Amino acid sequence: MKTKNKFYNFARDETTGGRELFIDGEIAQDMWFGDECTPGKFRDELFAEKGDITLWISSPGGDCFAASQIYTMLVDYQGNVTVKIYGMCASAASVIAMSGTKVLMSPTALLLIHNPWTIAVGDKKEFIKTGEFLDEVKETILNAYEIKTGLSRAKLSHLMDDETPMNVNKAIALGFCDGIIEDEKKVQKEPQIPENKTTVKSLYQRLNLISGGQTNV
Repeated sequence: MKTKNKFYNFARDETTGGRELFIDGEIAQDMWFGDECTPGKFRDELFAEKGDITLWISSPGGDCFAASQIYTMLVDYQGNVTVKIYGMCASAASVIAMSGTKVLMSPTALLLIHNPWTIAVGDKKEFIKTGEFLDEVKETILNAYEIKTGLSRAKLSHLMDDETPMNVNKAIALGFCDGIIEDEKKVQKEPQIPENKTTVKSLYQRLNLISGGQTNV
């Protein structure tokens, strides 16, 4: 059961028994570094077991340094991580999503990227230093996007400048996403006809009988 100060939760898929990780809500610094939810605790839970993980994300983002630690731990994890975005995945949450071996989105989900921001107090010198600091933070975020998408840093930088929202089709086109979360109950396998000469000839023979010998092999 989730605790009130915990934005992540490890679970088991009731059908497959596979590992699942849910990241819901704001990835806030006070939650991440509080007594109840720390980077060390997350790492202990992540590496306590082995096997592939399905990571479900629905988060508006939050603290970029917390997201950086989660991203790095998931990249370091030995099993495959399949990210499934099922709601809003914005800001710092989008960085975590880039850790996936495969990234999938719901047809109704939204991915949003933008420049990092903060609140500053002080004189002109302090604001200049804050601006320079944010520029460096942006570079760290660009690293994650570049590794996943293969897009140029200039292109990615413009997308962040424009505060770009992406539905699943746009996210796939830009390389942020690998596919759509499908309803497996509705996915039906097409019947497979063995492709060998005997089967093909047999089919043509049947057609010849029907057509009176007008079909050529």
